Amino acid sequence: MSNKNLDMNKDEFISVGKNLIEWAANYLENIESLDVLPKIKPGEIKNNLPQSPPFNSEKFDEIISDLDEKILPGITHWQHPNFMAYFASTASGPGILADLISSTFNSNGMIWKTSPALTELEQTVLIWFRKMLNFPESFKGIVYDTASVSSLHAIAAAREYVSLGIRENGMSSTNKLRLYCSEHAHSSIEKACLTLGLGLNGVKKIPINDKFEMITDELEKAIDEDKANGIIPMCVVATIGTTSTTSVDPVDEISKICQKQNIWLHVDAAYAGVTSMLPEMKKYFTGIENADSIVTNPHKWLFVPIDFSVLFIRKPETLKKAFSLVPEYLKTNEDSEVENFMDYGIQLGRRFRALKLWFVIRYFGVEGLQKRIREHIRIAQLFSNWVDESEEFERLAPVPFSTVCFRYKPKSINDENKLNELNEKLINKINETGRLFLSHTKLNGKFTIRLVISGIRQEERHAKEAWELIKNLASNL
Repeated sequence: MSNKNLDMNKDEFISVGKNLIEWAANYLENIESLDVLPKIKPGEIKNNLPQSPPFNSEKFDEIISDLDEKILPGITHWQHPNFMAYFASTASGPGILADLISSTFNSNGMIWKTSPALTELEQTVLIWFRKMLNFPESFKGIVYDTASVSSLHAIAAAREYVSLGIRENGMSSTNKLRLYCSEHAHSSIEKACLTLGLGLNGVKKIPINDKFEMITDELEKAIDEDKANGIIPMCVVATIGTTSTTSVDPVDEISKICQKQNIWLHVDAAYAGVTSMLPEMKKYFTGIENADSIVTNPHKWLFVPIDFSVLFIRKPETLKKAFSLVPEYLKTNEDSEVENFMDYGIQLGRRFRALKLWFVIRYFGVEGLQKRIREHIRIAQLFSNWVDESEEFERLAPVPFSTVCFRYKPKSINDENKLNELNEKLINKINETGRLFLSHTKLNGKFTIRLVISGIRQEERHAKEAWELIKNLASNL
């Protein structure tokens, strides 16, 4: 078989590539004509696909046809401006194109020698990013896929920091370790503790105040109690922008406790961390310079395609000590002069993710990114004001960033169980329309509807349309 027949030839690649770029552009241009949520039943997509692979080659036209007819109907459109659930992750044009180039290179940056540009661009662009966020120079940045994995590595570094020989002898060789976080910390923190052998009982949830912020007196009390009982305090996780309400733990106060007790402080700012580039939002980041590690996700609110998470760490040598393991086949003559990112985590293979952030920052510029984030915050505050001014709705949490937590509360109903049932019906009615997608949480036992403004294609008109839809459906219940 000749080389020309081993892969798609150049002419076909160009032809199909142009068609797909046009397909993608049309999808983004016309996305508002689609329902944000698909109206299909479980198993419907799978049952519409062949159960065996094709034996013979198929034409690309057939593949695209099936993409349109069988896959597109089952897509929840995260790029849709009416996707206001969870924390919307939207991919910008330059980020999408960077993904194309990354896949074209198909580099594996496990060590410097396997892709020098991958390593050195990542080093450079994360210095840019650190400067954009106004974080101290003492923080080193490392790219992972998601905040769950970034936090896992931060907690692993915290475990190594207590220096109990765990790397050599495992968890069975030590006394019980404890991690502390608020009742509203992300579930990935507990999953990290499961993975690292601390177990769910190794996590102590600290009570929160009426603003859903960790109570520092309760944290100190828990640490002192554990030490008195022979349990070793290992790590405190504070959150800037909790998952349910985007509340902000008092990082400055928590950092002082951690410094006094010599406990690792990890700050989860996966969603809200990018707002640190706005001078008016710095008030939420007081004390961040005292953290040992911070996670923030450009794929959440900086228009970088999934997946892209950044861990900033002040003691990278501790993380390296926890994970570095170099077999003979990966040793090179340059090892003493370069950085090998495989030393900082469980994964060996690393794709060229830094290209995405590099493209996005260069295309929009810091000013352009600030402008877009600032506008999202403005729109969310506007929506929050509409809720506050309404006699039929109630806001259930502060709105420091761009997430609004609220519920429908007609004057005629005071029973909390009935209000919960009513709001669950309301969000189901909203999502059933396909025109808007919202998610929920529970705050102090109250069923709470969440609306998030963070997508690159979201404008004030989308918030207005969402508010009118919500009010109309509520009045018809």
